[in-house]
Amino acid sequence: MTACAIDIRGITKRYGQLTALDRVTFSVPEGTLFGLIGPDGAGKTSLYRILTTLLAPDEGTATVAGRDVAKDFRQLRSEIGYMPERFSLYPDLTVSENLHFFASLFGVEVKDNFALIAPIFGQLKKFPDRRAGALSGGMKQKLALSCALIHRPRVLLLDEPTTGVDAISRSEFWDILAGLKEKGITILVSTSYMDEAERCERIALINRGRILDVNTPEKLKERMEGNLYSASSETMYPLLEALRSLPDVKDCYTFGATLHVVTREGFSPEAAICKLREKGLENVRIEPAEGNIEDLFIKLATNDE
Repeated sequence: MTACAIDIRGITKRYGQLTALDRVTFSVPEGTLFGLIGPDGAGKTSLYRILTTLLAPDEGTATVAGRDVAKDFRQLRSEIGYMPERFSLYPDLTVSENLHFFASLFGVEVKDNFALIAPIFGQLKKFPDRRAGALSGGMKQKLALSCALIHRPRVLLLDEPTTGVDAISRSEFWDILAGLKEKGITILVSTSYMDEAERCERIALINRGRILDVNTPEKLKERMEGNLYSASSETMYPLLEALRSLPDVKDCYTFGATLHVVTREGFSPEAAICKLREKGLENVRIEPAEGNIEDLFIKLATNDE
């Protein structure tokens, strides 16, 4: 049985009347790339602050790298690498100065683990004397990740690391994470981009502080098979309203340039098109669609309300 690098049991956190985390429970096996997927305000950052010993939970327990986040916080801090959502390095220090500073905090030298960060550091080597604040978004991201890894942590905690980064840099970043996972580093990464869930081995879906489901992306997508359709016409908004009024339609929402329609058992596309024609909607196309993580999240979040 694979050991757990992160084990979270019944974590609850409140801010006054607001419950940011509501009995959150899941575990991350060692050596995996695990995603925490949810929208802004879902509670992801509160959970990260607890896992990094920056915030105490009101209820529940959590261990990271085998250490309790409350009891063993001093020892734990040398076992983890943390990259918060906002750029947290020193903008007035150069690339090289930031790297050496963070290495000194953990009692190591840059050369000790440079082989680990070399594939990430890449283009940064071309301008070691440039101030961190003058870097592009993608370069800031790589520098922050390099600093989080400089002491070779057992567990890497990344809180929405691709927010505000261009699509190419996002893709490159996930390739980097896959490489780190192959080197035995356990990674918990949060994101609000549903498409990034596909890059993880396992994911937890979180909304309003509650875990909706935990599984592999493939297993989660299977839950959408058989009752999901794609619909389109020349008049999309009237089509959206008309589909929502049909008794065999559970939900309908925009999805790119089309609509996704979640149906009940017995739904017939042909019968639906006939009813829509009676409502004055012509040239309607309704076809079976393959569900993805975003579809499942909408379904589970709707049922959770």
